Amino acid sequence: MSPSERSRIMAAVKSTDTSPELVVRRLIHAMGYRYRLHVKSLPGTPDLVLRRLGKVVIVNGCFWHGHSCGRCRIPATNRDYWVAKIERN
Repeated sequence: MSPSERSRIMAAVKSTDTSPELVVRRLIHAMGYRYRLHVKSLPGTPDLVLRRLGKVVIVNGCFWHGHSCGRCRIPATNRDYWVAKIERN
C-alpha cells in the first residue's frame, strides 16, 4: 500500500460521531443526563463531558483494545508495530 493510499484511508476514519459513541450518547441521554461533546479545552478532548458530575467519557472502538469480538482486525502491513501497540493499550 502506497503512503498516499494509506493517507487517504486514514483520512476517512471518523474520530467523532462514531457508531459506538452514538450508542453511548443515546443511553446517557435516556438516563436523564446532559452533556457537552468534544470539549477541546480538556486534555484528550473527551467524547462526552458531564460537567455537573465532574465526569468525562471517552469512547474507544474495538480496534484499540484488541479484544476478540470479531470487529478487531490487525492491519496486514507493519503487523509487529500494531500488535505491540494494541498490547500496550
